[in-house]
Amino acid sequence: MKLWDRLARLLWHSVVGKLWATIMLLVAVVLLILGVFLLQYIDIWFDENSHDIKVLFIITAIIGFLLSTFFAFFLSAKIQQPLLQLKNAADSVSQGDYSTRVHISSSDEIGQLANTFNNMTGQLDKLIHALNHEKNHLSSILRSMGDSVITFDSEGQVILTNPSGQLLINGWSSLESAWEQEPVEDVPSFPGVPMPLRQLFQHVMKEGKDLTEKVHVHSSVWSVVMAPLQSGNVIRGAVAVIRNVTEEHKLDKLRRDFVANISHEIRTPLSMLQGYSEALLDDIVASPEERRELVQVIYDESLRMGRLVNDFLDIARMEAGHVEMNFQEIDLGLVIRRVHRKFQVYAKEREVTLHVKAMEDKWLQMKQGDEDRLEQVLTNLMDNALRHTPAGKSITIGAEHLNVNGVPYIQLKISDEGVGIPPEDVPYIFERFYKADKARKRTGGTGLGLAIVKNLIDLHHGKIHVDSTAATGTTFTLLLPVEGKE
Repeated sequence: MKLWDRLARLLWHSVVGKLWATIMLLVAVVLLILGVFLLQYIDIWFDENSHDIKVLFIITAIIGFLLSTFFAFFLSAKIQQPLLQLKNAADSVSQGDYSTRVHISSSDEIGQLANTFNNMTGQLDKLIHALNHEKNHLSSILRSMGDSVITFDSEGQVILTNPSGQLLINGWSSLESAWEQEPVEDVPSFPGVPMPLRQLFQHVMKEGKDLTEKVHVHSSVWSVVMAPLQSGNVIRGAVAVIRNVTEEHKLDKLRRDFVANISHEIRTPLSMLQGYSEALLDDIVASPEERRELVQVIYDESLRMGRLVNDFLDIARMEAGHVEMNFQEIDLGLVIRRVHRKFQVYAKEREVTLHVKAMEDKWLQMKQGDEDRLEQVLTNLMDNALRHTPAGKSITIGAEHLNVNGVPYIQLKISDEGVGIPPEDVPYIFERFYKADKARKRTGGTGLGLAIVKNLIDLHHGKIHVDSTAATGTTFTLLLPVEGKE
């Protein structure tokens, strides 16, 4: 019984079954109509042979029914075969095989349907290929972008991102508990959006226009441009382009600080020059000694301005890469002794003792070094040490050979017993116009000396490091490669 039900459902739910059932029903109706109208006249017309004629009629009806069934199946099979091909081809297309074609050569409606299907799949194949090409092109662009690109849907969930954006999401996901933000009433939280972008995303979804903002995350600064994704008048999400502008922000701050510092450095000597010059012009000074003192101050301040301008030009040329370096084989021992002799008299006047630990018989050869520039480095460091070392203390210059990871270096150390540098100021001492606390206030310096030293050491492909303890002393350590560039 179950098999019969399954067969009946199979026939009824297929075109062939419906066509066969229709033909059989039509044949049965025709035979019944003929039987009803003709059998009642057989007894009248064929009285003696009526029984035989009725049997013959029934046999003929059965044979006709069987022949009709055979031809119905034959016709149904001829129709079913191309339809099955179309069905199988449609299944292949639905599974992503857009190269599927139906091979039907008839010119009837089914053949026309097959040609239309083949044209449709051909156009669909071209369209999908073009879409995949554009998708791969867009994916390559997104992967190659240095900026982070993140696309959100209307619920705040991430639907598309590039590798840089994924790294940013992973990094910012840890800020969820630590980020402090004032609650916004009547606005959904959008948990899929990273916390630094949440408020901007809320504004974009609400206002439906592009917004640009700088986001501060810990010590980093990020520029965020977020635009809505619209379909008609419906906002279905937003896309954010995020760039790390920390360095630009720092450079802009350095530029502003530089302008402020150099204005301050120049304003002081200019004010003194102007004030003392006016005193001389107005004959306010009575005695020759006072006049001489004012002239000496004007001369000293003019020298200070000259040093400031020269140092500024030097560091500007170095940072622009326009400084000329005369690299050749030199002996650092000779440079050290020359600098020692230069500051010996000045140190005695300050009652500061100078020590040199570079042995006389030990040659400190450098194959690629600029002797004048290295002497300028040592001169700046020695001048800096003497200005901050009180009377009765000492300054030591040391030099030795050193191997770092198999690379030969010459290590120079300038150590003083001065007031030292506060720990919070150590990371900034090589910046231009560096100013420490009042205990280490400069006396006549331009604030560019250590910045020049750092640039000259970098041009020699070396390294410089500072160790300092407040009220104990400071040590500058220089590593210069013997062979030149590493």
